[in-house]
Amino acid sequence: MLELADLVFVMLGISALLSIPATILAIISRDLLRAVIFSALQSTMYTLMFFLLMAPDIVLVYVAVSIGFMSLLIILLIKKVGRYERY
Repeated sequence: MLELADLVFVMLGISALLSIPATILAIISRDLLRAVIFSALQSTMYTLMFFLLMAPDIVLVYVAVSIGFMSLLIILLIKKVGRYERY
């Protein structure tokens, strides 16, 4: 039977493993809007890890800055330069 501490470690591992493909997809995506979405997903997984590690002050700042402000700023910049990356 899983105890609460074991469940926390399992959830930490799952969120860490889910952040890896989100990071890779953000890097290789040529659609810049999708890259921002994958980056926000990766930041959400990190936020969940900070929450499980009982760091509420870091969670509040990370949500506001990494998921909210940075994503909004990058989306506004994408409107200026175009959605797709060209080579």
